[in-house]
Amino acid sequence: MMKIRLNFLRFLFMLLVIFTPNAQLTARAFTGTYGINYGRIADNIPSPDKVVKLLRAAKIKNVRIYDAEPSVLNAFKGTGLELVVGLPNGFVKEMSANADHALTWVKDNVKAFLPGTRIVGIAVGNEVLGGSDNELEIALLNAVKNVYNATQKLGISDIVQISTAHSQAVFVNSFPPSACIFKDGVAQLMKPLLQLFSEIGSPFCLNAYPFLAYTYNSDKIDINYALFQPNGGIVDNRTLLHYDNLLDAQIDAAYAALENAGFRKMEVIVTETGWASNGDENEPAATPGNASTYNYNLRKRLAKRKGTPMRPKKMLKAYIFALFNENSKPGQSSEKNFGLFKADGSISYDIGFSGLQDISAASSLFSLKGIKARGYYLSAIAITASMSVLLSRL
Repeated sequence: MMKIRLNFLRFLFMLLVIFTPNAQLTARAFTGTYGINYGRIADNIPSPDKVVKLLRAAKIKNVRIYDAEPSVLNAFKGTGLELVVGLPNGFVKEMSANADHALTWVKDNVKAFLPGTRIVGIAVGNEVLGGSDNELEIALLNAVKNVYNATQKLGISDIVQISTAHSQAVFVNSFPPSACIFKDGVAQLMKPLLQLFSEIGSPFCLNAYPFLAYTYNSDKIDINYALFQPNGGIVDNRTLLHYDNLLDAQIDAAYAALENAGFRKMEVIVTETGWASNGDENEPAATPGNASTYNYNLRKRLAKRKGTPMRPKKMLKAYIFALFNENSKPGQSSEKNFGLFKADGSISYDIGFSGLQDISAASSLFSLKGIKARGYYLSAIAITASMSVLLSRL
């Protein structure tokens, strides 16, 4: 009898937690471990509806875009794909200064497309802190607050997670990983932002590029260490943790900086990582072979669903940069060549995905087989009917 009463009390407690009006629900923008960035700074990439076919064939569910383009949001409607939209840097100051504008932006660009399009997150700006625009840096915190408050007013804060992504320019002393801290000029702006994210359950979003680290430090970094290939690795003398790849070390450097700032429990999610398949003369590591090796090994690494040496129980999650090569991006040639797919939808290199032509061919073959199967089925029905007539006349 006592056991029955205890079980009943547990049941009542669970109901109380679920249905209490003040219970805080935390939005989660990333399910699984593997996602991709769908950049569109190009004039020759496939239409959004074809992109959906590509993503579904690749079984990539988590997608980030850098704006809230209606044609993309409409193409994703009813697909089940989970989308993080971006509030571009050019809007951050405006959203910081005017809460009503933030409310209107969220209403028109997010709420209006729910629930058909599964928008699960809003990234407010990209790599704002540690940049050269001090006014933009100062505006970021209030912009995040206003966007989050807008999701609350519109009743979607429990399904849409707010974040902002940081480059490694916010850190200093990132080697060994445990020595990493936030830069002096960044820390005073970062800490109140982290406090807000801690309160609303958002992660620390990091754009981490072993490609860039190797490109500018090839005399100090083993290429195999950067590409997840067999190597001797490094040992952090402060923690005695062993690292066999550079990405894990970059992530743990972020964890060390967070811990130093007082946010040990905050999760780090990689919002961009990738390897260029082509580059300029000063980027000799930007080759199809290296890009294929990095992205194939990264995919295997994420499939293991394990954490980093410093946070072994926090499953690593990463968005790959990027879906397509983007011919209109400024900067060095490498910037235009991070795509897993070329502009025509064919694969840049083979890591297990299929290009658009292969998907279309497979779809056509499946349809043809279906037509033949239906023909055989109808013929069988006709034969059966004829036999029935003959038998009835005997």
